[in-house]
This record gives sequence, C-alpha cells and structure tokens, in this order.
Amino acid sequence: MRSAYPTFTAQMRSTYTILAPMMAPIQFNLLVNVLKDEGYTIELLTNDGPEVVRKGLKYVHNDTCYPALLVIGQMIDALDSGIYDNHRIALAITQTGGGCRASNYIHLLRKALVKAGYGYVPVLSLNLKGMDRNSGFRVTVRMLRKGIAALIYGDALMLLRNQCIPYEHHPGSTDFKVNRWVDRLSVQFRQGFGYSRFSLRKNLKAIVTDFAAIGIDTNRPVVKVGIVGEIYMKYAALGNNHLEQFLHSQSCEVMIPGIMGFVLYGLYNQLEDINLYGGSRVKTVIVKILLRYVGKFEHIAIEAIRQNPRFIAPIPFEHTVDSGREVLSLGCKMGEGWLLTAEMRDLAKLGYHNIICVQPFGCLPNHIVGKGMIHKLKELDERSNIVPIDYDPGASRVNQENRIKLMLSVANENRLKASSVADRQRISM
Repeated sequence: MRSAYPTFTAQMRSTYTILAPMMAPIQFNLLVNVLKDEGYTIELLTNDGPEVVRKGLKYVHNDTCYPALLVIGQMIDALDSGIYDNHRIALAITQTGGGCRASNYIHLLRKALVKAGYGYVPVLSLNLKGMDRNSGFRVTVRMLRKGIAALIYGDALMLLRNQCIPYEHHPGSTDFKVNRWVDRLSVQFRQGFGYSRFSLRKNLKAIVTDFAAIGIDTNRPVVKVGIVGEIYMKYAALGNNHLEQFLHSQSCEVMIPGIMGFVLYGLYNQLEDINLYGGSRVKTVIVKILLRYVGKFEHIAIEAIRQNPRFIAPIPFEHTVDSGREVLSLGCKMGEGWLLTAEMRDLAKLGYHNIICVQPFGCLPNHIVGKGMIHKLKELDERSNIVPIDYDPGASRVNQENRIKLMLSVANENRLKASSVADRQRISM
C-alpha cells in the first residue's frame, strides 16, 4: 500500500540535502561523514533556544515525549529559517522499533509537517529493523561496518575528552585534538580503511597516546559525576540544557556511558526475547554473530584505554549485563530498561558515585528503571549519590541546576571526608 506521505527516493539522493537532529556531537559528526562517503548530502542541525521549544509545542501535543517535541521543533524551525531550499530538503529521524514512544516520532513528524505547511518534505527513517522500507535510503554492509567503527571511535573520544577537560593546562587543547581526530578518521573512512580490527587497534592506540600527552593538573579538586538516562536527554545539549558544559564549569569530571552500549543492549534484548518467548534459530545465530562482532570492537577500545593508567576505561558490556542482573530482571527492557540501572551500577564500580539521571517528564520506563531503582542501588553501595532530573517545556533550568548543585555539595563533603580519613591513615602508618 502506497504511503500518503512523500518518500525519500533513490533519485533524491544526489539532489536533496538531508537534515538530521544533533544528539552526541562527536559520534554523530563521524556518522554523518560516513553517510557523505556513501553519496548522501547530510547536515546536522544545531539550532537551539526557546524558539525550538515553542515550535515543538505548537506542532506536537504537549503530552508527547519531550525529546520528540524538541527534535520536531528543531526541524520545523530549520525549515522556517529561510536558509534552505525546502523543496530540496529531506528530514532524517531514527526509529528504535521497541516499545518506547520514540518509535512513533516519524509519524508525529509527518503530521507536524503537514500542519506547518511542509507536507511535501520527505522523511526517511534510520533504523536496522527494516521499517519504512519504501525509502530510497539503504544501509549497506560497508556503511554498517563504518558506522560501528565510527561509534567505537566516537565513544572513546568522548570518554578521553571528559577525562582531560577538567585538568587541562591550556583550555581548548582537548577539543582541538578531538576535532583533529574526527577529521583524520573521516579521511581514512573516505579512503576505504580505518574500520578493520587492525586499523582500530592502531588508531585507538595512537588516540590514547595523543590524549595522554595533554598537559594536565591532577591536583585540582574535581568531583567525578556520571550521567545516565533516556538516550536523547543523556547526550543532547538541546535536551539537557548543556549539562556537560555546566558540570565542567562546576569543576566536575564527567563520565557518560557510550552509545555502543545501547547498540549492544538492543542486540542482547533480541536474544532475551527468544529465551523468554521462543523464536527463530536463524535469528538467534545472526544476533549472536553481530554481538560477537560488535563486542570484539568494544574490547579493542577498552584494552587501548586500559594500557594507559591515566585513563579509566569503561566496563565491558558482558559485565554490564551482570550489573543489571544484580538489581532487576533483564526482561525489563522498555525504553532504556535494565541498561539504565546497570549503567548506574557500573559507574559506581568505576568510582563515579555521584550520578545524574536525566529523563523526560512522564517517561514511565525511565522513571521506573531510573528514579525507581535509586533505593536499591544505595543498598548495594551506600556511597551512591544519585539525583534524578526531569526535563520538559515548563521545567526551570535554574531549578534543575540548583538540584544538581545540591548533589555536588554532598559530593564535595564526601570527597573531603574521604580525603581526611586517608590523611589520618597515612599519619598512623
């Protein structure tokens, strides 16, 4: 049955510009360059501010998930800007295919476009589940391999950046290296290499060495803070009111679990579905192969980071699964599901006991596996200092930041107490 909405066709590939929402800047810039190599003209949207929220509220029902409201508001604001030839524009949006409302964003976007007078603008779905098959956008094996490598590199660069910025002698030196590596890796992808296991080992070793050479002051009093939550809110500055930037201004070292963990979570959940409800043997074999393939790439990155004692490497996904089992059933997988709780447990194990759980107001799954699991996590580790922060169009940024500052004041008290105890122990020895 033919869709009532315009579709992105193969012929549009050479003449249309695709606009996509920004989420995680490092990872998404690498992914965009991968898509450009495949012949697509694509641009990440960076328009920000209250006008984006206003247009989201105008064209999306205010009971809708806040990330959907922001993404759709950002796209319509871009079309209203006059910067683009809107008759040569397509919009891209991701779909997870799960039980989260995010799977319906594409339908909300199409309805909003009609309401705003842009019903002729095609929308394409970025997903790995075969949804919206009438699109001219196709994921090839080469694109998939490059995309996996881009996420591995992006997660590593994000982690190293956050562990250098609070201590750097010369502000901006870390971001300079990040941008240089994004450009260098993109060139490698364009030239047809950089995404094999051999290339990953070589590049990641060089990346870690390069970041370790940044001049730092390790004597600065810094609070270690982890960020978890709904995937868009966790990474997107538009969604979380530039949370990373705010934490850096408060002398914090930030740890954010990588996007690859969410990819592995999605694959693992398909196996869990088969274990719980039965399923195809063929699908089981394919999912296991993909898990092993992606898991090996994750291990390459972790081993490269572990080689330098200056950096704290993330916990491998198979141990994240164990962390989830410590707290709740792995059958709890709506939205970020058990992964969100497991990531908080992982962060505490890595020494990031101060955790901000960001969530859209009314996101029931994340309230259950986030805010609802705080008591249990504190039972497992009494040092856990977790604050849930809700985001919605009516939430005050000042109130959000004040709640975070209160959490940081507790974190600083705990840090000073731990330092005092350590000093007494040294004196007694």
